[in-house]
Amino acid sequence: MVKTDQITIHASRLGNIEVLQELIRQKADLNVSDEKGYTPLIISCYNNQYEAAKLLIENGAILDSQDLGGKTALMGVAFKGYLDIATLLISNGADLNLQHGNGGTALMFAAMSSRNEVLKLLLSHGADQQILDFRGLSAMDLAAQQGNEDTIRLLGASS
Repeated sequence: MVKTDQITIHASRLGNIEVLQELIRQKADLNVSDEKGYTPLIISCYNNQYEAAKLLIENGAILDSQDLGGKTALMGVAFKGYLDIATLLISNGADLNLQHGNGGTALMFAAMSSRNEVLKLLLSHGADQQILDFRGLSAMDLAAQQGNEDTIRLLGASS
């Protein structure tokens, strides 16, 4: 038998709004997590399911839930470059400076992967580029390691 938790995660991955709405009507736990610690919100964001993420947030999903590695939905969309979902999360109060298990932040993920539009968004909302990961590296250092010249310029201009 498939559990409601599994259905919630699966519907979030696919962005199945109708199923999510029915689960919400049934008072399903929107903050359940799977074996990797992924919540429905994390899953919907990682899979670029904007409407599902919006619906989950509107119905009480915890914005800053962390998977077992400490990554949040915002970190995932910063890495993938999903600007619209990053905007949604930030406008609803996601913590810009939360650090995952290795000390990385959403800004660091954006810097490493040259997601410059997300990087600009994070900076414009006050993301702290002075935070260091567990190796003592900043977002600027990580961008430099990857040779992301445009990212380096953006970080330098805002420091």
